Amino acid sequence: MATIKPSFNVSSIVNQDGCFDLQFRKDTRHERTNAPTYYRWKAQFVVTSPKENVKVLEKIKKEMGCGEVCIIKDQARFSVQKISDIAEVVVPFFKKNVLADKKKKDFELWAKGVGIIQKNKGKYLSAWQKNDLNTLIEIHNSSAKYKNRPREPKWLEMAKTLSKSS
Repeated sequence: MATIKPSFNVSSIVNQDGCFDLQFRKDTRHERTNAPTYYRWKAQFVVTSPKENVKVLEKIKKEMGCGEVCIIKDQARFSVQKISDIAEVVVPFFKKNVLADKKKKDFELWAKGVGIIQKNKGKYLSAWQKNDLNTLIEIHNSSAKYKNRPREPKWLEMAKTLSKSS
């Protein structure tokens, strides 16, 4: 049976403009009494382009069968943020559709992180295994060398504190 190839190469687009993002986030629930604060690990897959190229991102969304496309100012953005879509669609897609060296290494680290987040979905961080938290911190630190513009993590010190106390 012949495999149907897409009319464009998602992997080559992702090699240029894609990002496999793993971040530790702080969320404050202002609508609740005393505005409790929650910390969580989040994974997302993002591809950005000038807004004139939004159709390319819509093709990627159609190819993947998940995610959202939006335009903010002059930039179009395709993102997949739902952990089940990332684990069940995005990770298998890029295991089949190989990326270039640097992006491939970044993806492989990110995919390990996605597996840990998926495994712990719905659990409070305090219920996670200490090893899982430490592994995510290591993955986050290791992947910075594969990023074009690595951002300074805001809450990573809190992640380290939580990994020691759990």
